Amino acid sequence: MSTETQLRFGKEAIKQFSQANQEPTWFLEKRLAAFEQAQTLSLPVLEKTKIDKWNFDQFHPFQLEARVDNIEQLDEVVKEQLDDKDITSLLVQKNASVVYHKVDEELKSQGVIFTDLATALREHGELVKQYIYSIVKEDEHRVAALHAAVANGGVFLYVPKNVEVKMPLQAIYEVAGEESLLAPHVVIVAEANARVTYVDSFVSAEGTNMVANSVVEVHLGANAHVQVASVRSFSTEVHDYVYRRALIGQDANMEWILGEMNDGNTVANNTSILEGKGGNADTKSITVGTAKQRQNLTSQVQHIGTHTESNMLSKAVMTDEAVAILNGITKIEKGAEKANGVQAENILMLSEKARGDANPILLIDEDDVKAGHAASVGRVSEESLYYLMSRGIERKEAERLVIIGFLDPVVAEIPIEGVKSKLRQALERKLGR
Repeated sequence: MSTETQLRFGKEAIKQFSQANQEPTWFLEKRLAAFEQAQTLSLPVLEKTKIDKWNFDQFHPFQLEARVDNIEQLDEVVKEQLDDKDITSLLVQKNASVVYHKVDEELKSQGVIFTDLATALREHGELVKQYIYSIVKEDEHRVAALHAAVANGGVFLYVPKNVEVKMPLQAIYEVAGEESLLAPHVVIVAEANARVTYVDSFVSAEGTNMVANSVVEVHLGANAHVQVASVRSFSTEVHDYVYRRALIGQDANMEWILGEMNDGNTVANNTSILEGKGGNADTKSITVGTAKQRQNLTSQVQHIGTHTESNMLSKAVMTDEAVAILNGITKIEKGAEKANGVQAENILMLSEKARGDANPILLIDEDDVKAGHAASVGRVSEESLYYLMSRGIERKEAERLVIIGFLDPVVAEIPIEGVKSKLRQALERKLGR
């Protein structure tokens, strides 16, 4: 049986969605070509994780939702992510529709574009065409091809040369309903000397057998600074696949802050490509595994330019019968002289039935470099617990404090207080403490 006959959509549905959004012809052609490729491409090969029985293609891709006039009309699960004091620019997407969008007028006057992907394709098509699918290719594997065929939203963020966006820009993505799909494609472009922070949250409402398949592409010009913070809190009913990638120019600085707080099965790949001389990439990520959850989380940096630096820190807490594979890959190419790449993967085990694998990998093809890695898998320190309990703190609370302290180096970096608070609440919920 072919993949096409198993899918719950076909070319006609893709054409109708594309035409309804008035997408340019070249983008529809990309969609249709990707749909054909999805019939033959293999699934991504993941370290110690098989996803062939996961749901990656059984969904209805273009479920539309009604737009709302104000924040109060948003679903509760979305409103829970908001902190009114921080909101100056916000985009909210539910399934295949942007349901709310607000942009600070000052940004428009500076030439900043912060809009949904469909609008960007209509109004800035040639600009989008320069960047979209240039880092994450649609023919890499079947999951990528399916995304390119049915991408049903996302953000286009463009910051012109020498412009600093002082307040974080926020997006919230919600998936809900039976066999729904959330497939946003986020493109961030920061030209030379530009600075911007983009924060997004991923949530789910009631529904079954849902899929999230998202892509983030970040382009940094010379001396640009981009910070991306993302918190994903899907329920067990959602299979989540996310591929994030950044292309970093000369003396540019890319910072990732990632909270992988899903309850369901997750594949996440985060890659920084240090192409220009003197570029820097910093990646911090945390996850908590519960129940029988399966996660495969990869952080990767490729050093191409000289005098580049990277730092990766991944932390996981494993409970119940959950399994998490943490892969850290530092690749230093031939010619990347004076590169310096450091990584660490730390897993805290709270259950004898849980499994956590920390896999640090260094691939070095240049002699004049520095590189280092560290990995640890262990239980909560009895010495730390004893110290806290000796000061009158009960054991359960002492464990909670140790775990929160273990993860806080990442949580504390979230740039929006409301999102930071919700991440801490998600930690408390998942840990049951």
